[in-house]
Amino acid sequence: MHLYVLKKLKDAFNLNRKKVLALLIFSFLMVVVPIVVRVFYAFGNPIKLQVFAYVAFTWMGFLFIFSLLLLFNDLLKVPKSYFSKFFPIFKSFSPKKNFLLLFCLAIILLFYGFFEASHVKVHKIVIRSDKLNNNIDGIKIVQISDLHIGPILREKRLKKIAKIINELEPDILVATGDIVDGQINNQKELIEPFNQIQTRYGKYAVLGNHEFYVGVEQAVDFLQKAGFTVLRGEFITILDKFNIAGIDDPVSKNFGNTFSLSEKEILSRLPQDKYSIFLKHRPDVKADYLGLFDLQLSGHTHKGQIFPLSVITFFYYEAHTGLHFYPPNSYLYISRGVGTSGPPIRILSPPEIVLINVLPNKD
Repeated sequence: MHLYVLKKLKDAFNLNRKKVLALLIFSFLMVVVPIVVRVFYAFGNPIKLQVFAYVAFTWMGFLFIFSLLLLFNDLLKVPKSYFSKFFPIFKSFSPKKNFLLLFCLAIILLFYGFFEASHVKVHKIVIRSDKLNNNIDGIKIVQISDLHIGPILREKRLKKIAKIINELEPDILVATGDIVDGQINNQKELIEPFNQIQTRYGKYAVLGNHEFYVGVEQAVDFLQKAGFTVLRGEFITILDKFNIAGIDDPVSKNFGNTFSLSEKEILSRLPQDKYSIFLKHRPDVKADYLGLFDLQLSGHTHKGQIFPLSVITFFYYEAHTGLHFYPPNSYLYISRGVGTSGPPIRILSPPEIVLINVLPNKD
C-alpha cells in the first residue's frame, strides 16, 4: 500500500529522487513502528508507547482508506473517460487535483472512523424459551467481545464501558474473546473497572485468538483477577437454573493448548432440561451439535470493522453479525465488538455492548 500511494504521489507532483527517498524512509518507519510497539510494550512505559501506537495505527487506518480510494479511482478511469464526452467536468481534474481530493476525502473518513469507534451502542435483544417457564423467570445477559485491551484501549475507555454495563444491571456478564491484546502484566488500573461491575450470577469469559498471540497465561491471569471465570472446554450449571459452557479459540491448537473433549462432547454433557449458553469466540456453528445449546454468543468478526472489509466477512462467514436462528431451538448472536484491532477506527461497524433478555415463552 505504501508503494502504491507513493507511486500515485510521485506521478501527481513530479517528485524528485530526494523526496521519493525521504518518503520511502517514512514508509519504512510506518511499517516498523507498529511492530516495535508490540514487541516493547511489555517492557516500556505504557503512556509513552501509547502515543507511538496511536500514531502508527492511525496511519495504518489512513493508509488503508486512502489506498482503497485511489484504487477505486483507478477502476473508474475507463468509465470517467467515457462520461467526459458528455460531462466536461470529468476533464477538469488534473492528477494533482484528483490526488488532493481523494486525500481530503480519506482524512474526512478517518475522522468519522474515530467518531464511530468512540461511541458504543447498547444493542438489546429479547429471546424466549420454554426451558425458563418452570425454572427461572428470566436471564439478563450482557455480552462484551473484542475489546483488544493493549496499546490503544486503556483504563479511561474501560471505565466508560464498565459504567454502561453496570447501568444495565446484568444477571451475568460474558466476554467472548479477544479481551486482551497486549502485554498487560502489573496493570492494576486495567483490572479495576471490571472489578467494579456488579452481576447477580457472575462473570464468565472464553479465550479468543489474540489471547494466545500475546500469551495465554498472562491473559488468563488478567481475566481471573478481573473477576471472570474462564471456561476452557468446560461448563458449569449456575444455582441449578441454567448452564454456561465455553471453549478456547481453535488457534489454541497451534500453541499446544488442546482439550480432549470436542465441542459436541462438552455440549452433550449439559443438562438438557436447563437453558444452555455456549461461549465461543468464532461464529461458526456445526450441524452435529445443533440443538445441544440454546444460545451461542460469539464475536471475532468486528463486522469487518472498516468498510468494505465487512463485505469480506459477509462472504467468509456463514453469519458475520447479529442474531441468527438455527432449528430446532438454537440461537447465535455475533457481536461487532467493543474495541478495535489495529487502527483505532470503525466505519459502518459501530462498537456495541449487547443486552440479551432471555424470557419464558408466553402462554
